[in-house]
Amino acid sequence: MRLTVVGCSGSAPGPESAASCYLVEVAGFRLLLDLGNGAFGALQGIVDPDTVDAVFLSHLHADHCLDVAPFIVWHRYSGRSSGRPVPLYAPVGADRRLALAYSDGDGPIDDVFSTTAVGPGTFEIGPFTATTVRTEHPVECHAVRLEAGGRSLVYTGDTGSCPEVVELARGADVLLAEAAHPDGVPGLPAALHLTGTEAGEHAAAAAVGRLLLTHVPPWVDAPAQLAAATRAFPATELVRAGAVYDV
Repeated sequence: MRLTVVGCSGSAPGPESAASCYLVEVAGFRLLLDLGNGAFGALQGIVDPDTVDAVFLSHLHADHCLDVAPFIVWHRYSGRSSGRPVPLYAPVGADRRLALAYSDGDGPIDDVFSTTAVGPGTFEIGPFTATTVRTEHPVECHAVRLEAGGRSLVYTGDTGSCPEVVELARGADVLLAEAAHPDGVPGLPAALHLTGTEAGEHAAAAAVGRLLLTHVPPWVDAPAQLAAATRAFPATELVRAGAVYDV
């Protein structure tokens, strides 16, 4: 299993990265986890968009889904699309919400996507066994565990401190965890994002093999987030756009 960081900026695109988007590949199958604003441009520098086999959206905040719109434009008008509908796994109502985000008057997006509504549970995405749980976030959001070939990757999506995410990640080879909230800032909503310390504590509690820290907003001190997470879980790395990891 191979993970490529297409975009890792939290809450908005930043000067060094697009918003959340991760390419996971196994046995020639290409799955995108999220497609946040700015990510489609970066994606084109990594793979041919027509070779994306499926898309999983953790939730429908802009920094995780908004570049579905240029993905649609490319498939409709580039002349390079095979025309096959791309399986899209997303929260209930995503097809309607994304159609509106693309254009209020152009109708459904089922010429580009074959949409499956996702809730907590286990299902197959190509060669992956995917298991999802609801996270601590103001809108419906799902963390996902991907298993294939005896390897496992867990992506938190967006979440505050969440025991269900810890259980989902238990024993995983890699935990790709958000860390959007700085440590030590009073008044931040708990059910919104993890701090660096909390991300490290989740990794330690789940006994994962490695923690990859992501989704740090451009206005948050990323090295400080990494230092906080590392104190709780030493096997931690801060991801960057374009980085590739073998899981």
